[in-house]
Amino acid sequence: MGVGAPSALHPRPTELLTLTPWLAPTVSEGTFNPELRQHLYQLLNLTAGITVFAVGKWSGKVLQHVLESAEEFVLRGFWVHYYVFTSSPTAVPGVWLGPGRRLSVASTQGHSQWEEVSMRRMEAISHIARRAHREAHYLFCFHVNMTFRNPWGPETLGDMMAAIHPGYFSTLQQFPYELRQASAAFVADSEGDFYYGGVVFGGRVANVYEFTRGCHLDTGIMAVWQEESHLNRRFVLHKPSKVLSEYLWDNRRLQTPSLKLIRFSTLDKDPSVPRS
Repeated sequence: MGVGAPSALHPRPTELLTLTPWLAPTVSEGTFNPELRQHLYQLLNLTAGITVFAVGKWSGKVLQHVLESAEEFVLRGFWVHYYVFTSSPTAVPGVWLGPGRRLSVASTQGHSQWEEVSMRRMEAISHIARRAHREAHYLFCFHVNMTFRNPWGPETLGDMMAAIHPGYFSTLQQFPYELRQASAAFVADSEGDFYYGGVVFGGRVANVYEFTRGCHLDTGIMAVWQEESHLNRRFVLHKPSKVLSEYLWDNRRLQTPSLKLIRFSTLDKDPSVPRS
């Protein structure tokens, strides 16, 4: 699931695209001026909401790590509202928040299996998006067992944003879509342009609401990569307006020379961090 699951069997280098086939910009290091973007977007006085799910063992140090790294790197200088969904509200760690940044905790049901937690995220995100339109302009949805390593700035804001899975930065067409036609996540051989990671997506609040509300997860068939499969199906039907390339990384992979900057990656394992 997420960045650590599917991987290309025969990856090959390819030049980074600057536009998708449907003329949406692809964003990667070197394709934008970060100082100029920061200046122009700060004039708009924007607020971004960030959802994080921390159920069960993820409510402690793992949640603390992603929140602390987000405080260091995500949308510095902007208004930010964290929405933490957890089955253990009292276990949410205290994290120092900078000026203009706040955190709300919402109780959610715990599940014994990660697959079930994953499948319920879309429902909860849709629910919070109904509220967030009064509090934020944009809404990002991040996985908890990740960490930010470099700036995640306003270049990531868009009507609807997706990020390419680190196993598929090339345009190799052997993507691990759901291939069973009976599944609501089914993607035909003739469909699909990229394979997107499930650890992050976002956009304008109203668009995130419509996007998540339209994810039909309960067909009696568990998709091959659960929520990520459904995410990719939705992006086949509703193309993202902005695509982030080389923004996600899996630390179990050898870093390629072409990867200029790691921004959002899997959390390094250590004895104090639960294993997935």
